[in-house]
Amino acid sequence: MSFFETLAARIESTDSVVSVGLDPDPSRLPEFVADADLPRWAFNRRVIDATHEHAACYKPNAAFYEDADGWRALRETIAYAHGKDVPVLLDAKRADIGNTTRQYAGALDDADAITVNPYLGRDSLQPFLDRAEKGVFVLCRTSNPGGSDLQDLELASGEPLYERVAALADVWNGNDNVGLVVGATAPEELAEVREIVPEVPFLVPGVGAQGGDAEAAVEHGLAPRSNAAVDVGLVNSSRGIIFAGEESSRPGDEATYFGAAGDAAKRLKKRLNRHR
Repeated sequence: MSFFETLAARIESTDSVVSVGLDPDPSRLPEFVADADLPRWAFNRRVIDATHEHAACYKPNAAFYEDADGWRALRETIAYAHGKDVPVLLDAKRADIGNTTRQYAGALDDADAITVNPYLGRDSLQPFLDRAEKGVFVLCRTSNPGGSDLQDLELASGEPLYERVAALADVWNGNDNVGLVVGATAPEELAEVREIVPEVPFLVPGVGAQGGDAEAAVEHGLAPRSNAAVDVGLVNSSRGIIFAGEESSRPGDEATYFGAAGDAAKRLKKRLNRHR
């Protein structure tokens, strides 16, 4: 099946559109994984065990794995998530030219989908787009405060740059495998992008620690699919789930720590489902 077919089946089976961001910041890992051979993998495995019943997808951010042990931890993480029947979206924001971007697209040998940067144009994304069975989420309107520095620039046509990116992504969607990254911290813009691309699924970051609008994330982030019984899209939370144990009653107790991650994922699922 294609990525979006797989994702639709997962959303339906779990009744969830929650994407759990697996960003194992080494400075925040609890002591009880510190002595593991691969602490980031040991941490992720416990998070997956605690959250997989509520996760439509896992989204590891490549920045937390870019060293020799990190890549090993990432491969183990992807394989373990697949063992739980959960697809994996690699948040890598890749793109380049020629042979370089073809090498970057090799990341999709393991992951089911990837985030890409559109600012080098279509040829920089073509090796990703050509992987018809994989998902390709194009950065459009990101959730960080500085996103407006470039994304809001007005073009000669009068439209902001992020709207042109959305329209181009729709044109590039020849294999029906393109999604958009549109943040929940700008709900009005989220709605505007949805009007431009009514059938493209969104990955919506910013609902957790960044305080984005959950209702808008669901209302505008999910898209109908002709071959799916559910609307498809993802709403991501990273730190708000995986580090929830830091605020638990017994953060030094392993079961309590990771139980808090499971509880946080379950709460977010219920919160989002109120708007579905």
